Parts: sequence; C-alpha cells; structure tokens
Amino acid sequence: MSSPAPAPAQRPPSQQIDATALSRHLRRLATSAEPPWLHADIARRMAERLPLIKLQPQRVLQWSAHLGASDALLREAYPQARQLRSEPLSALRERSQATQGKGGFWAALRGREPVEVWLPGEVPEGTAELLWANMYLHLSPDPEALLRLWQRALAVDGFVMFSCLGPDSWRELRQLYERLGWASAGPEWIDMHDVGDMLVHAGFADPVMDQERISLTWGDPAKALADLRALGGNLSPLRFEGLRSRAWRNRLLDALESLRGPDGRLRLSLELVYGHAFKPAPRLAVSGETRVSLDQMRNMVRGSAKP
Repeated sequence: MSSPAPAPAQRPPSQQIDATALSRHLRRLATSAEPPWLHADIARRMAERLPLIKLQPQRVLQWSAHLGASDALLREAYPQARQLRSEPLSALRERSQATQGKGGFWAALRGREPVEVWLPGEVPEGTAELLWANMYLHLSPDPEALLRLWQRALAVDGFVMFSCLGPDSWRELRQLYERLGWASAGPEWIDMHDVGDMLVHAGFADPVMDQERISLTWGDPAKALADLRALGGNLSPLRFEGLRSRAWRNRLLDALESLRGPDGRLRLSLELVYGHAFKPAPRLAVSGETRVSLDQMRNMVRGSAKP
C-alpha cells in the first residue's frame, strides 16, 4: 500500500493592492517637490542597522530610489561604493535622472560618476552587493515576484535591506471607517513572519525580520489628512472608488476628533517592518549527470573561496 503524497507547502498570503491605483499614486508622488515626509525618517532608522552587516558593498542599488529618500545616507555609509538606482515607472525614472544633472560632464564636476537608473525589468542580474528598498514592499501587488527580482539583481553573497508597513498600520483609521460603515481605509498588508517566508521562497538565506511601532500625532485633523495624502493614497481594491463630496470630507474631519488621546492630540499608529537577507551561492541538484554553466561555476568558486 503506497503512502499518500505529502501536502504541498503552504505559501504565505499575499496583499491586495490595486495596480491601477498604485500607478496613479506613484505618478502623483513623482511630481511632488520632495519624497513623502515619513520616508526620510524611516531611511534614517534603517541606516542605523547597517553596522550589523560586515560586508562592504562596492555597488549599492536603491530600489524606488527617489521615493526612498536615502541617497545621502547611503553615500555617507559607503563613500567608495558605486550608487545605482531602479525606479518603478518612467515618471519616477525621469525624476531620478533629473536629480543627477545632465550627463557625465556635470557628474564629473561633482566628483562622481553619473548614476544609472533602470526600470525594474531592466536591472542586470547580479548587479549589486547591496539592494536597499525603503518603504516600497508594501506597495507591491505581487511581493513574491518583487522579492525574486531583488534576488536576481543581487550578486552572490550580497544582501537586501528593506522596510515596509505592517498590517497594524493606521489601525485607528481602519476602525473609524468600519464604525462609520465606510469602505476599506487601506490594503491589508502582509505580516512580518509572512515576509520572512517569502524571502526564503524567493531564494534568500538567513532572513532577519524586525518590527517597530511608532505613534504619529497631530493637533489639527485637516493637517493630519494633508500629511496622509502626502504619503500616497488608498490602494485597496475594496476602497470607495468614486469622488467624495465636501460633506463627506467634513464628516471625516469631525470623526477624526474621536482619535484624540489624553494629551488632546490626534493619534495614529504605524507598524514598521524591517528585514535583511543574503543571496547564497546556487545549489546544484545531485543526479547521474549534472550540467553547470560557466557563470554558475564562477559563483560556486567565489562562494567556496570565502573564509
């Protein structure tokens, strides 16, 4: 009697993001004077974790570089490294290129090489020892596919470092919308542990996940709405898709007053997820005959030569 086949490994859940709304949201942010106000602070918090990694990358690839607001921090951390960029759509690529000056002459005057800027599908395989992605993973409609792109873009023994929003972010706003019977206030983001599982499925090794909770406060509900809009928009496919009226906005401003804490200020919670993982040397399946490409052989030799 044959034993039953083992059940397939359960894959972690994905997050529901409206891709059309995401594209619209990114195009709007590409026209803003500055990256979202929160991103620079999260980049600083991420950079505080860099000393944990002993590898000194020669090439640093910033994913969604303009909105990640991390360029100065990474140049300070790795002054000798070559800085590379990837942007999620053409509008942001143009914005990113514009910040680098007009061609190699101006870059030379600044004492640095002009930065290459690729769209995600254009990034060459094995192009960097560090892939840095600040506040982008939670925007992806297909985070597992994005992690596979990151793994491909890294050189063997390189590492990825990223931050994103966790599922408890804007908890108070979600509860307020639910009480009022309104459609979803935002997407259901994936849990920290699920992100760790996705890293392993994507081919990364030794993933390390970390979590931080912070509170944001405002004195005025209109200022809170303006700051939330500067961060982006509601990307949930379950959101209300029509135009809202002025009466609805006034009702929302009144409802936000219920979020005031003992100090009299409006309060919203954020769950921040940080992660890093390494790209290991490829493993070959054992069989009667094994074929190895020259590139695979080089990668295995490099991996075995490490002390």
